[in-house]
Amino acid sequence: MPKMKTHKGTAKRYRKTGSGKWVRAKAWRGHHLEIKSSRRTRRYAGVASVSETHTAKLERLMPYSAKGS
Repeated sequence: MPKMKTHKGTAKRYRKTGSGKWVRAKAWRGHHLEIKSSRRTRRYAGVASVSETHTAKLERLMPYSAKGS
């Protein structure tokens, strides 16, 4: 059987926390930031947790994602 491979696009966008939850970066903070208010850009800062419906798909795309890595 061939090796399972990590989907590299997914590996760059998602990571697993120590508790085993998946997190991602928020969107809308790439460019044109001078147009957006400070309040709006602060809201886009940080990370957001991934919903439970997508976790099974992430586990398939990243089979070697250990807890906390």
